[in-house]
Amino acid sequence: MKRAQTVGLYTLAIVLAAWTLFPIYLITLGAFSTQDAIYTYPLQLWPHHVSQHTLGFFIHSAGTLPSLQRSVYVLLLTMAIALPVGLPAAYALARFNFHGAHTLRLSVVGTRAFPIIILAIPLAASFIRWWIDDSILAVSLLHAALALPFVVLTCASIFSGVSVELEEAAMTLGCTRLTAFARVILPLALPGLAASAIFVVIISWNEVFAAATVTLLHPTLPAHIVAVLNQATLPYRFAGGFFLLVPPVVMLFFIRRFLFGMWGQVIK
Repeated sequence: MKRAQTVGLYTLAIVLAAWTLFPIYLITLGAFSTQDAIYTYPLQLWPHHVSQHTLGFFIHSAGTLPSLQRSVYVLLLTMAIALPVGLPAAYALARFNFHGAHTLRLSVVGTRAFPIIILAIPLAASFIRWWIDDSILAVSLLHAALALPFVVLTCASIFSGVSVELEEAAMTLGCTRLTAFARVILPLALPGLAASAIFVVIISWNEVFAAATVTLLHPTLPAHIVAVLNQATLPYRFAGGFFLLVPPVVMLFFIRRFLFGMWGQVIK
């Protein structure tokens, strides 16, 4: 009976992994195939000839490189806004019992219950009044607003798992609360920072609607791809999907060992 359960569990894991990885494989296969091979029927699941022609066609298309550069700037600026703002809020929720803390926590969660359009349209109107519409700063502020709930909730749970006695011991040895946070709490909370960084990367890099709402002449890469998708050829779509897919996957691959390796130390 136990052997059958183990076999069933592994089978389910393999099916779920294949369900997730097969579309990624198809996108990668199409991005590194020739344009003629993409239109071949039936589709060849194993490439006979690897080519960068499709990726080159996408990169050299009008507007791709500038929008790619803007997406990188937006991603970096979003992280520079969301993490410094979210960490103090997460620490306050984890360490202090103040009046309205539960309401504030529910409010943070509740912001993700509303459609993006409810946030994007008012913010777009505000950005127009502030003369920062259609800019990298506008998109970064909007993406930071979308990412902050994940940063606050993720880091708050990590801070709650760090023993208060460690912080109090550091303060008895001469540290202020700020230095105790920087020297004791923050190193132990690095897995939460890694997880928050992953969320911020995924949200900022793949977000389309908000970026398309606040930009017109200077879109990010996802907004640019969506804008030209109806007129784009199939090779362009494969290459565009590959470019949107790679950064979050690469970052997750490099962070995963650090994330899983440090998680046990925080739990202890």
